[in-house]
Amino acid sequence: MSEHNGTDGYDFVLKGARVIDPYNKIDGMLDLAVSNNKIAGIGENLGGAKEIHDVTGKIVVPGMIDTHAHVFEYVSGRFGLNPDMVGVQSGVVTLIDQGGPSCMTFPGFRKFIVEPAQSRVLAFLSIYTVGGLEGHYYPYLYGPGGIDVEGCARAALANKDLVKGLKAHAEGGGISRWGLETLKLAKDAGKASELPIYVHLGELWPPEGEINPDMDDYLPEIVNLLEEGDILAHPFTRHPGGFVNKNGEVHPIIWEALNKGVLIDIGHGSHFSFDMAEKVINAGILPHTLGADMHGYNTSVPKPQGSPDEHPDDEMHLFAGDTRFSLCSAMTELMSMGVSLEKIIPMVTSNCSKMLGMNGDLGTLSIGSSADISVLEIVKGKHKIADNSGVSVTVEERIKPDSCYVAGQHHVANSPLLPI
Repeated sequence: MSEHNGTDGYDFVLKGARVIDPYNKIDGMLDLAVSNNKIAGIGENLGGAKEIHDVTGKIVVPGMIDTHAHVFEYVSGRFGLNPDMVGVQSGVVTLIDQGGPSCMTFPGFRKFIVEPAQSRVLAFLSIYTVGGLEGHYYPYLYGPGGIDVEGCARAALANKDLVKGLKAHAEGGGISRWGLETLKLAKDAGKASELPIYVHLGELWPPEGEINPDMDDYLPEIVNLLEEGDILAHPFTRHPGGFVNKNGEVHPIIWEALNKGVLIDIGHGSHFSFDMAEKVINAGILPHTLGADMHGYNTSVPKPQGSPDEHPDDEMHLFAGDTRFSLCSAMTELMSMGVSLEKIIPMVTSNCSKMLGMNGDLGTLSIGSSADISVLEIVKGKHKIADNSGVSVTVEERIKPDSCYVAGQHHVANSPLLPI
């Protein structure tokens, strides 16, 4: 097998790795060539390169995409992480900030986050005018009165190069206050901007007063509001309102959602439960995409001066305290549950580009596409991992990021957030 761009030479060639590109159905021991910051060739024994990058024993995949990031650094308080720590320094090329910027703050997000970052940063715009301040710490800011449907749609349409969807919530604390009104407004904004909405399931705020909604009853109403291309997040949540009902079974409405084209993003974060994941996967449901959902309340970063002393996510879970984490850590957890590498790689590459409406533009090693590449390593040896409820497993191998290329520019994976 050999494909090339017809040139006589390449700027550099990656040699010695297993190349996996789900979009082009490629999986084999191949060389990958880059010229002028674009993929220029893929095949066996490619020659004529100015430089050889030795990646012997590693795995080369399209530049990985984290579909659930929080990188509105400083503006969203302790919640927002440095984009390059989560991105290129963790082997991830593209980040999708979920609900940090809003119609009011998006110009600042573009100027101070997107433009300086070496990682590629896109966004699902917050449906709320204040955006994701302190991880939605103050619930009174997030009711229907804090949503400007017209303003949100206008901002999304004016920034179509970066805004690929809208972020909303459908969880018990919000429903106890406002019912499903905020979700309905989010759908109005989605229709006006012709963008999908990404819906947070599980818990965010404690219920208000004596009202404690039965999320098993509300989930069908939530799904009924969604359309093809909308996304449900946190299917493996240990909190009420996820895919597993109070009887310990996957809610029947989930199959109806899948049948009408609703997508599923893991949105790992503080929500992941091995028990819930096992139930969902054993029922035959594998999410389309794998978002890490790292933020300043579940990773080991110092909090900015003046941020709240406590937060609902400050509890004993996988990422509490000084635990280090990355998208590859979440991939390792799936692998430990029997999900094959061949099924995991699309969840961080080609499936993500479909979710973003950028199929074939990102998440591919197609000839002529931007030279966005992630280099991974399978590390052998016993390694203990644990979920947010304290369940731990010992794995025999884990996925470790080695490096990545963004439009041909090389970055070593040396983030302080990575596991040692």
